[in-house]
Amino acid sequence: MNPAAKITAFAAALAASFGAAYGVGLTAGPETGTTASERSGHAESSTSHTGEDPTGAPAGGLQVTEGGYTLDLRTPRVKAGQRSDLRFAIRDRTGQQVTEFQREHDKELHLIVASRDLATYRHVHPVRAADGTWSTPVKLPAAGDYRVFADFTPAGGNSTGLTLGADLAVSGPYKPAELPEPARTAAVDGYTVALNNTLRPDTPERLTFTVRKDGRPVTGLQPYLGSYGHLVALRTGDLAYLHVHPEGEPGDGSTEAGPDVAFTVTSPGPAAYRLFLDFKHGGKVRTAAFTVLSGAAAESTRPDDPSDGHKEGPSDGGHGH
Repeated sequence: MNPAAKITAFAAALAASFGAAYGVGLTAGPETGTTASERSGHAESSTSHTGEDPTGAPAGGLQVTEGGYTLDLRTPRVKAGQRSDLRFAIRDRTGQQVTEFQREHDKELHLIVASRDLATYRHVHPVRAADGTWSTPVKLPAAGDYRVFADFTPAGGNSTGLTLGADLAVSGPYKPAELPEPARTAAVDGYTVALNNTLRPDTPERLTFTVRKDGRPVTGLQPYLGSYGHLVALRTGDLAYLHVHPEGEPGDGSTEAGPDVAFTVTSPGPAAYRLFLDFKHGGKVRTAAFTVLSGAAAESTRPDDPSDGHKEGPSDGGHGH
């Protein structure tokens, strides 16, 4: 798949971009981490993962069944703070478990787990058994309502990508977190990631992230899942999902390995979004989290000076394979 040519599931309607004003929260960490300093997301460019017009398709990740496929979540509830084995399968329209998938960005399936308050985020790559049952260990730190997103493309030359979603209950004492305030930069493990430009609803815009370490531009970003950056966006309220990959790809002769990673995306309308930007440097995957306000809310909160903005404190996230 050409990373500059396709957007992954969830957001057929979120299609490629969001926000007029952005906020940034951060979180970063190793690929196997589960602490507040560990996060990850995915990314691609300006075409819908489903192959549909991104401005006219319904939002992705909101349905458990779509296109003849169903997400069968075998583990609908787990306990907070305990390591659990999350198991699921993808079933076709006949009820049979799917055992053949196209590889997208080095994986047959990408799994995102996020809390409804967007304070906890996990991007994992589960293992598939021969019978089509997928499994992955998870350890979710806080109780509450979560959403599980399965991002995949069934095998077959004419198959299009899908993102299916199902609810996951995490038991334990629960206190929902507040959405972090918008900001322009995120500090992640000694790195600073800046969100450089503004976006408007229903208008394609070029969203650029600039990565620096100790104040110096990072020009040696490493490929991760076939790209220099991955972006997952979740819309507040319904957790509609957008998975975008950046412009260009490593080795294409024109895409530089930082400090900028650019995405062309279109915000579907006024809303708040939580963006998770994943990048790899020094052999470690880190993720910066941003709160993005699109539309009227953004206009009312946008600072006069684009360089202004506060840094968010870390929120829980994680990345595993």
